[in-house]
Amino acid sequence: MLGILLGLILLIVLAYRGWSIIWIAPICAGVVAIFGGLDLLDAYTNTYMQGFVDFTKSWFPVFMLGAIFGKLMEYSGMAQSVAQGIIKLFGEKQAIIGVIMASATLAYGGISVFVVVFAVYPLAVSMFRQADIPRRLMPGTIVAGMMTFSMTALPGTPQIQNLIPTVYFNTTATAAPIMGLAASLVMGGGAFYYLKRREKKLKAAGEGFKELKKDAESKGKLIENPPHIIISLLPLVSVIFTLNVLKWDIVVCLIVAVLLIILLSINKLKGFIPALNQGASDSVMAMINTSAAVGFGTVVRVVPGFQKLSDYILGIDANPLISMAIASNVLSGATGSASGGLGITMEALGEKYNEIALSSGIAPEAFHRIASISSGGLDALPHNGAVITILIVTGLTHKESYRDIAVVAIVFPILSLIPAILLASVGVY
Repeated sequence: MLGILLGLILLIVLAYRGWSIIWIAPICAGVVAIFGGLDLLDAYTNTYMQGFVDFTKSWFPVFMLGAIFGKLMEYSGMAQSVAQGIIKLFGEKQAIIGVIMASATLAYGGISVFVVVFAVYPLAVSMFRQADIPRRLMPGTIVAGMMTFSMTALPGTPQIQNLIPTVYFNTTATAAPIMGLAASLVMGGGAFYYLKRREKKLKAAGEGFKELKKDAESKGKLIENPPHIIISLLPLVSVIFTLNVLKWDIVVCLIVAVLLIILLSINKLKGFIPALNQGASDSVMAMINTSAAVGFGTVVRVVPGFQKLSDYILGIDANPLISMAIASNVLSGATGSASGGLGITMEALGEKYNEIALSSGIAPEAFHRIASISSGGLDALPHNGAVITILIVTGLTHKESYRDIAVVAIVFPILSLIPAILLASVGVY
């Protein structure tokens, strides 16, 4: 038990300091192995690597195709077209809701959060400038759309955080739709209300939009004549439709979406190979980072102390959905990754929670939705990769903007678990 605690603390501290999880995860797993009485070399070469490889085998096609899909949406100008269209719909003075909805639409369509940042940022700059909204609110606004309800709660989202639980609970991406919609309302509505209040307060204090040199550079990256928004929406809609209506495997859904982008942008065929190459390369790093975290969880799972820890978590004298929420949140926070933390949680406890679902009368779909929503809570701690990326892209620091990110990406997602669990408790999923 002490080894597990020390390993987790070490993982959090080193990840927070910016050290790559690729090499610190095995070291932290070694700490767990030593305290658990395991052979150190065997724990790394067999146990750790088995967890690493198993997760990669299961999810690499999704990571790779998802990254390629996002990169092609970016290259073709379709991502920009969708974001521009939604922002224009809300008008110049409603920059916050416009940017939130643009980010959410792209994320709900299956585009990686890292691609969403680069697609939305130049447009967010323009909108914030016109509405004279303090720049420090921009990261929180983009995060509110792409890393909250669209990633974990909205029924049918093709994001990996909504797909991992399907393997363990034999569910679909639309699991527990009422719970998901209730949680989405808390996350989306709460974030919008908070950010508008912050905007009003900062403006009253005399703070407005601050121009940076990189704003001009980002404007130059915009495509002058992107495809029409209706054409641009087709690949996003195809992913949602084929996954949730036709019930196709997510791999097939993404392949169809990629082919659709190519057909609709055939005039840009020459640039597709570099975009495909970049997307594939990006997916490898994301996959290795997540698999490294899961490998750590695999070592934790086999040490003797884990049985006591799992018995404690599972034995929390309350609704088992609450213990599921705690486990997923804590492990996502430890890894700084929603998919990594959820992967560890499901690998270690998924089978047991499925047994509880079958014996308790609580639908497996409810456990799926709580696990997914919970992965998007503490994952947004300061060492989260997407958080760091968006601060770099927007030219801001943790000191300037992390407070707002934490409220919209940690506080409201955790609060959203309350109505979701209450609904499940009365048999409404």
